Amino acid sequence: MFTVSRSTARLLVIVPFAALLAACEHNEGPAVAGQLFTITVSPNPGSAAVGNNIQYTAAGQDVNGAGVTIPPPLVWANLNATAGTINSSSGLFTAGATPGTYPNTIRARSGSISGFATAIVGASANPVLGSAATYGILAGSTVTCVTGGTINADVGVSPGSTTTGFPPCVITGATHLADATAATAQNDLTTAYNYLAGRPCGTVVTPADVGGRTLPPGIYCTASSMAVTGTVTLDGGGNANAVWVFQMGSTLTTGTTANIALIGGAQAKNVWWQVGSSATLGTGTTFRGNILALTSITLVDNATMLGRALARNGAVSLGTNNTITLP
Repeated sequence: MFTVSRSTARLLVIVPFAALLAACEHNEGPAVAGQLFTITVSPNPGSAAVGNNIQYTAAGQDVNGAGVTIPPPLVWANLNATAGTINSSSGLFTAGATPGTYPNTIRARSGSISGFATAIVGASANPVLGSAATYGILAGSTVTCVTGGTINADVGVSPGSTTTGFPPCVITGATHLADATAATAQNDLTTAYNYLAGRPCGTVVTPADVGGRTLPPGIYCTASSMAVTGTVTLDGGGNANAVWVFQMGSTLTTGTTANIALIGGAQAKNVWWQVGSSATLGTGTTFRGNILALTSITLVDNATMLGRALARNGAVSLGTNNTITLP
């Protein structure tokens, strides 16, 4: 004979009621067309290098899959702190320091309905310059300067062996011409160039003129030439380790008085321009970042760089009153 104690009887009643209550909390009634039923988070997966950002977005669907407005507030969360951090209001994710794949770590939630996405954190987009890091100018054939130029860094040429215009132009660092030091720097430049060229593109630039835009960290590319007309603003969003890579299959050209502006903690040392042929900085350009060009680099009069002009095979040519300072 089975005997039920009074306490057991309470449990037998209470447990089913609690389960029913929980079920009611997650099912407020039958799904209705036009009301939020699911949330889709994009991109899924999202991918960014260490310290870079992913902008996640959320879209709502009803029971029939039709798009509907997500009732506010929409709250973002990252469920794995190792992956990085996310702005709970905007969905802007900053990748952490540990590369890896973090499944379903990004959550967008409205009421009791959530959507999830995976974050992939890749290796840092910053290349390792090695011995090339101390050079403001590195050229494959020659370096020339008209007058009034100052290079606040080392200058090297390899396999070429000449510089022209020094003086009157000034080099504050060491000069290496066709020696083992310059050759090693060129080898390190080639490694860094190939690394940048091999990074997967995040955003195809269309049209291929980034002037007039404000760009978050990321990898931007075009198969042909890229231009900067006016000002392009690079916004680090408060992240001093944010990285920008610009990849172009052909030339880089900046217009007269073009400006690479940095805000939100962005730093010139973390901005990279991988140029498939040659770069020309127009008159009065204020350039911030590192140019790694396959062929040549030219600075027209009064153009300045906070960065590096590193040319693998050709010349680096300066006009009048150019300055290059390491970032």
